[in-house]
Parts: sequence; C-alpha cells; structure tokens
Amino acid sequence: MSKDLHFRSGADLARMIQRREISSRELLDHYVARVEALDPMLNAVVARDIERAQRLADEADAAQARGARLGPLHGLPMTIKDAYEVEGITSTGGAPQWSNHVPTRSATAVERLQRAGAIVFGKTNVPFMSGDLQTYNDVYGTTNNPWALDCGPGGSSGGSAASLAAGFTAMEFGSDIGGSIRTPAHLCGVFGHKPTFGIVPKRGHLGPPPGWLREGDLSVAGPLARSAEDLEIMLGITAGPDWDLADGWKLDLPPSRVKSVKGLRVAVWIEDPYCDIDKESVGLLTNAAKALADAGAHVDRNARPDFTLAEISEVYLVLLHSCTGAGFPEGLRAKMLEDKKNLAADDKSHRALQIIGATMSYADRMVWEERQAQLRLKWAMFFKDYDVVLSPVLMRPAFPHDHETNWHKRRMDVNGIERHYMDVLIWAGPAVVSYLPASVAPVGRTSKGLPVGAQIIGPHLCDHTTIAVAGMLEEILGGFKAPAGF
Repeated sequence: MSKDLHFRSGADLARMIQRREISSRELLDHYVARVEALDPMLNAVVARDIERAQRLADEADAAQARGARLGPLHGLPMTIKDAYEVEGITSTGGAPQWSNHVPTRSATAVERLQRAGAIVFGKTNVPFMSGDLQTYNDVYGTTNNPWALDCGPGGSSGGSAASLAAGFTAMEFGSDIGGSIRTPAHLCGVFGHKPTFGIVPKRGHLGPPPGWLREGDLSVAGPLARSAEDLEIMLGITAGPDWDLADGWKLDLPPSRVKSVKGLRVAVWIEDPYCDIDKESVGLLTNAAKALADAGAHVDRNARPDFTLAEISEVYLVLLHSCTGAGFPEGLRAKMLEDKKNLAADDKSHRALQIIGATMSYADRMVWEERQAQLRLKWAMFFKDYDVVLSPVLMRPAFPHDHETNWHKRRMDVNGIERHYMDVLIWAGPAVVSYLPASVAPVGRTSKGLPVGAQIIGPHLCDHTTIAVAGMLEEILGGFKAPAGF
C-alpha cells in the first residue's frame, strides 16, 4: 500500500476503488488507523461511526465485485463537518444542548454525497453553532492546526480542513457565512469552495435547531478538498434545488469562462489600506499572480470594482450581524437597543456595526438590502472585463488560540500591529454579501512554514470558473503539501 495513499485526492482514490487497486474497506481501515494514531494531537474527528462504516465499505466492495456501481464516490470514506446532520451519527453543531442529537435523516447535501457512494465514518469539530473563525466548543474541546499545534485551523469548518491536511479523510464538506470554508482552507493549506448563494441546499445544517427548514441569508454549503478536481466533483453532486423546488426549476451552471491560463483575465486585489495583510502573505499572493501572468494570463494589479473595501465591508457586516444577531438572548438585544441610542452617526467600528445589524427593523433591512443590490450590480459590470479577482482570504496565516469570550476584547498581530479580531471577517465579506462564488487554493508557505491560500472570486453562478482557476494555480504552484509529522 502506497505510503502517501491518505494524501491522494478523493477522485484518485475513487478511481483506484473502481479499478480494484484498493478496496473500500482497506481504504477505510487505513484512514481509521491514521485517525486513531494521530488525531489525539489535533482533536479534529470528534464523533465516529466506524463499525457501520466498515459494514457499508464491505457492502460497497461486494457491489463492486458484482459490477454494480453506487456512483462517482463509490465506497469512498470521508468525514463531514459536525454542523451537518448525518443519519445515525451524533450531530451537535458544537452546541451542548444538542450533544445527544442523533438525526434520523442526513442533511440534503450530505445525503447526496452518500447516494453518490460516499461513506461517512466520522464528524469533524466546529465552534459553538459554527459561529467563530476558531474551532472549539464545550462538547468536544479545541481543535489544533496540523501545521502549528499552538494555533487553530480556522473555523467554522476547522475540523474539516485539519482532517484533510492531516490525511484523515478523502473529502470534506463545510459551510460559509464569514469565511468558514475559505479561512480554514487557507490556514491549513487545502482547497475550498464557497458556492454561489442558494445553489447547494443547507437543510440539515446546525444551527438553526434540528428540524428547522428555513435556510436563511448569506450562508452557503460547499466542499473542501486536497485538489480542485475534488471541489468540482462534490459541487456537481450536491448543487441543485432541494426536494420542494425540484419540480419547478433545475440548476444549469455555465461552463468555465476559460479553458486554460492563456486568455484568463485576472484583477489582483491584494493590498488595501482598509485592511492590510501580513507582508509575507502579500509576497506569496503576488507571486501567485505573477505565475498566472507568466503562464499567459492577463493580470491587472490596479483594477477595482466601483466601490471600496470599506464600503462593501460595512454592508456585509451589518447584514451579517442581522443574521447572527437574530439568535441573541432578549436581554442582550435590549442592551444593544439602549447602546444604539448613543452611537455617533459616523461610528463604523465593529461594535457599532454589530449593534446596528442585530437591532435593525425590517424597514431598515430593506434599505441595507438595496445597498447590497447596488453592489451586486457593480460586481456584474466589473466582471464584463475580468474573469476573476485574486485576493487574500485572511489578513495573516495561522494564529494562536484565543478563547476570550468577548470578541471585542480579542486582538491579532499583523505586521507587528495589534488589530481587532473581527477584522478576520473583512476579506471574506465581499463574496458573501454579493452572493458570489469564491474558491481557495494554496499558493505557498511563509518563512515559518505556515500555508497561505489565495481567494479567487468570480461572477455570479460562475462557480466552474473559480474552481478552474484554483486548478490552474494548483498545476503551476504544486497544490497541496503535507504538514511535517503527518
């Protein structure tokens, strides 16, 4: 058995199973052995269902022997973010009140992966209610980054990205409202894709509570992997209308705008005075842009949409806080309403934007949604001349654990300057508030050996384009590399 079997892409492993070069059971047992040996360092795979997975793997192998094929992921073992309900496996969303919740049906997207032949053998850790860019909770504890154990893997799909980087799983599936797919992918050196809003069903995602049908605004469901090809495969399996819409509409995403690097039109938006990033990250992202240019792409380092990062971040953060603030306790909301009376008209601090978002009326939200619509139009006009925007995912590489409960007291070092922790949301915001697809590809490592990813933002519904460009960066720069010790 190849010593690097666990780091092969899910697509490669699925092809190996199809060619009978390895059985599903052998691959599952290989992953389980790695998890048992190495996960104590990470605490990434927090709920396991090994016995049933072994039975399903044996059944997949028997079907293969009969010439029957379940789907493109036939017999492929994988883990799933604990924010998703998986039938028969404890699914907590990182929340103590759901620590004994065992669903009777998988989330829609997970069910589609299972019907395609995937075998879920474990759940990966998340923050409480998937509500942080770090991964820890009172149910399972803290997850570490395989590149630096004193740092987090990001969040909220932190356990997902850590498991991929450590070679514990073939594929993963996450969710993203504030960078929760893209940030962990960046911090752990793997690939991730935030789909266009609304194309992948989120039913069965925790929170909201189990049984909740409304999917909410801004948040999306999408894949993480060790290759761009795997992102494409999982998106193809999971995208499409949920059961109550399938009779009325079908999803038909346009093909990638580009087939090769030559002719690709890239706008590079790396540095911005509103949210500057780590200098080494600037260098690695600039090198990625240069690599595309050297391969034949048209790269423009000055092009910008007709708005500033500050303007779109304000709209994003207010609408984000209107979503997350809906679940705040009444006492906290009452205090925010009082605090709102004393806000200066020009106060655009993180605290002020949180208060404005969490306490807005329906009439107020319509005004902010109109600003959102105007931004979406400006993006559409911009993408007439450019295929993608290359930008940062986050303002720095992996950072030390910080479990201060009040986010407004957390601080983060960037280039020797202390920054507000909630700045971690800024580069994630433009794609979210505009409902745009955004892929992440690893583009190198810092002098301390920490991975850095590039964010590739594309036009509405052009998910195949951003994933294709992630694949181009993978081919040019080498893609995923394994962390030392794993």
